[in-house]
Amino acid sequence: MASILNADNGSVSGSAGLKSIADSSGVLALQTNGTTAVTIDASQNTTLVGTLATSSRGITKASMPSGSVLQVVNANYSTSTTNNTSTMASTGLTASITPLFSTSKILIVLSVSSIYKFTNNTGAILQLYRGGSNVFQFEYTGGANNSTNTGGYTSATTYLDSPATTSATSYTVYFASQQNNAGITVQQNGGSSTITLMEIAV
Repeated sequence: MASILNADNGSVSGSAGLKSIADSSGVLALQTNGTTAVTIDASQNTTLVGTLATSSRGITKASMPSGSVLQVVNANYSTSTTNNTSTMASTGLTASITPLFSTSKILIVLSVSSIYKFTNNTGAILQLYRGGSNVFQFEYTGGANNSTNTGGYTSATTYLDSPATTSATSYTVYFASQQNNAGITVQQNGGSSTITLMEIAV
């Protein structure tokens, strides 16, 4: 059984009002007109019957459990961009997110499309920057071989970052030619690169 607190409108028992029935089970049942809406057990576990209305007084983002996605930002870029040197340059693929909490993680999912090299034996270097700093290198000799041309491949990766801030934070993919003797092109012929940023509760 359970100790019951019942808001009765009188349609069941014939008399309306707030009624209580107590026992020693340690379980509390909250009822409306004889139907249990919420049960709280002796360990303070709460069971809700029905649907939780969240339109104006729902679960706050600060109360979301670890691993919950708090917000998502997505961007794409499809302008062909070439780098003829080993100096890192922006691919043009970038997105910015403002974390709600400094403890949050940012999960980055990205794909750089239509990567080409046209001469000599070089390869693509691809790095993920947070602001002006490299935080993750995910290609170093992408597409490298001894042939003159290599092209049309896509490089995709994921990275979990800890920016430790609630300020706007930008993530940009940079690239370069690994051997510094030939050009690397990304988004060749309008291929679309994409980046998605997800704030994860910790």
